[in-house]
Parts: sequence; C-alpha cells; structure tokens
Amino acid sequence: MDKYNLERTAKKIINGAIVKEIMNLSLAVRLIERVEERAGELGMRVVAAVSDASGRPIAVHCMDGAYHGSFDVAVNKAYTATAFQMATKELARLCQPGNELYGLQYSNDGKVMILGGGEPLKVGDTMIGALGVSGGTAEQDTALAAYGSSILKEVIECL
Repeated sequence: MDKYNLERTAKKIINGAIVKEIMNLSLAVRLIERVEERAGELGMRVVAAVSDASGRPIAVHCMDGAYHGSFDVAVNKAYTATAFQMATKELARLCQPGNELYGLQYSNDGKVMILGGGEPLKVGDTMIGALGVSGGTAEQDTALAAYGSSILKEVIECL
C-alpha cells in the first residue's frame, strides 16, 4: 500500500474507539468540492479552506471569480474555529463590545476572524479540523460552512 492510500485509511484511537475519520488531504478536498457545488447552485463564488485540528491548512480552493481577499479570510476562519472550538458566528457574538470576549479578535497575530463562515468539523465529540468559507455575505458564508459541517459524515463514508 502506497503512502497516499495508507494516509487515506489512517486510523486513530479516540476515547477507546477506533476512528478512521482524521483530517487528511483526500477528505479536505472532497469536502471543499461539495461546498463548491453548493456555492455554484447558489450563484456564489467562494474560497473554502479546511484545516486540521491544530488550525494548519490542509486544502484551500478558490472558485473562479472569488475575491482574492477571501483567501486569507477563509483560512483564518478555519483557524479561528479550531483555536476556540466553536463556529465563528458564535464567537462573533461573544466578541461584540460589552460582551465577555470583546478584544479577543485582536489576539493571535490578527488571525482571529469573527465573521460567520467558520465551522469546527467533528466526529462525535472529537474535532478533526475546521472549514472556513468566504466570498458571500456573513449569512451566506455561515450557511455554506454549516452545510459543509453537516455533510462531513456523508463525505467520510464516501471515501
């Protein structure tokens, strides 16, 4: 078995259970492709980024015509969702003036992104990575990222 196929079928023990679902390039690319399909159906042109659980980018795709400024935004949304283990939409609410985490958006060398469109990717209770989407309104990006998170299990099963 070559390295690619071994990586693709990698297993990890989490809480005593064997889980094959760890973030790798094959999973990241397939998830992004599904998000791009949905974006196309909605007439959107986005940048989608998937990171591993540490926030390190695994794959980033830029749809034709997507804003070039969306690249860093998508990557940072994925980073933020892993760094704080929550959707960036929720973190945005907590970071508003007067709320308990106001000011957090200025931490981590400016990588914290408090715009909707970042979602943790979880298998059970275990975060395996995150998805960041940028290119539409905050509401559109949030919906696309939530869609990506909701189909994670389906994408894993198809690999």
